Amino acid sequence: MGTPHADPAELDLSTFTTEAVDPRYANLDQMSVLEVATAMNEAEMEVPRAVNRALPEISAAITAIVGQLGNGGRMFYVGAGTPGRLGILDASECPPTFSTDPEMVQGIIAGGPSAIINAVEGAEDDYDAGRGLIEQYSITAGDVVVGVTASGRTPFVIGAVDAARELGAVTVGVSSNANAELSVAAQFPIEVVVGPEIVSGSTRLKAGSAQKQVLNMLSTVTMVQLGKTYGNLMVDVSTTNAKLRVRARNLVQRVTGASEEVASEALARGEGHVKIASVMILRSVDAQEAKALLAEAHGNLRAVLEA
Repeated sequence: MGTPHADPAELDLSTFTTEAVDPRYANLDQMSVLEVATAMNEAEMEVPRAVNRALPEISAAITAIVGQLGNGGRMFYVGAGTPGRLGILDASECPPTFSTDPEMVQGIIAGGPSAIINAVEGAEDDYDAGRGLIEQYSITAGDVVVGVTASGRTPFVIGAVDAARELGAVTVGVSSNANAELSVAAQFPIEVVVGPEIVSGSTRLKAGSAQKQVLNMLSTVTMVQLGKTYGNLMVDVSTTNAKLRVRARNLVQRVTGASEEVASEALARGEGHVKIASVMILRSVDAQEAKALLAEAHGNLRAVLEA
């Protein structure tokens, strides 16, 4: 478990690669705009390699997440500062991309919603506030808590992970340092070690990019496994604007081979849902029966079409 009340005065950052100073960029403030941009681009190339090294751990975590969400569980990203904002970003994109209930994937940031825009002093150091999230969000053993912190020692995050694990929930820890404290607390530790930042200590850079990639994988691979795509087609997309309505029609045409007119008509009768419209066309059923078939198959379009 984590260290609830570590004295900041005793905190030794010298062992954290995310806090190290990279000598390659010692004259950063003397470089031209193009030179700095080039250096940043080259530094970012290290991120996918670091993520690649962590794929076995990422895959193990996703397998556990699929089991929880497939049984009606929820997933909570918990972070402070940049990691908290990235968790909120990833969670907020699940409903429009996969038509998930907003409750299924949620992002929580230390300091509350105001911390999305403005830093809340001391929020990340509050271990007890992290623990309190578990009761506040009625988290149970059927849920998932993903702690995200570049340092791997943020008390707020570790508090949430500790409390969730005690309840029996699946816990995942995403950090950017080796042998992180979070990795001890979490059931599924993921360490994506990207090394020192081009601007020393600015973990919104490489560490943030790595976190974004990992969270993309956690949510996207989970949704694929839960039948939220058909092949690589985004068939659960929400048709909330003109562009997405055209995309939905194109998807129905691609899945079914139907004409534009037939696809549009099926979508109109199927309340704009690509899956319902596709089942209506290929199974020659009405919207109500298409819904029932999809419900029986837990929303898996391939299972319905290949039955």
